[in-house]
Amino acid sequence: MFAKILYPTDFSDVSKKALAYVKKLKEAGTKEVVITHVIELMDIVRLPLDVAWSERPASETEAELQRQLEKMVRKELEAVETELKDTGLKVKVVMGKGNPLKEILRIESEENVSAIVIGSHGKSNIKEMLLGSTSENVIRHSRTPVLVIKR
Repeated sequence: MFAKILYPTDFSDVSKKALAYVKKLKEAGTKEVVITHVIELMDIVRLPLDVAWSERPASETEAELQRQLEKMVRKELEAVETELKDTGLKVKVVMGKGNPLKEILRIESEENVSAIVIGSHGKSNIKEMLLGSTSENVIRHSRTPVLVIKR
């Protein structure tokens, strides 16, 4: 039924909880998972690096910070990819940039997925309460079924 799943992640706790559901869907016939993380421009501001902003070298440009963020994201995505491959699933990783909703919907269409499995809340809960979350918008605009995993 859901042969190919799109799993957008922001590496939050609820995204990790959603990953457990993705693995369980293998028992229901899922064969392939497309993992994605979308880097937003604001992610650079929230970079969880070991070095605090005030302690960073002044020479770090936005491009250097973006490269560091991409490296961190690739490492996280590779860990998820390995975890899913270990369960016997075929895995594809797509790292997007820009608006998460637009990127998720673009990947949904390009990859011709059967369903999307997404966490109900990401890392920016206050923003989501005020503006509406990415998961809510995915539900509204997706052409495929969306399984939303609660906290």
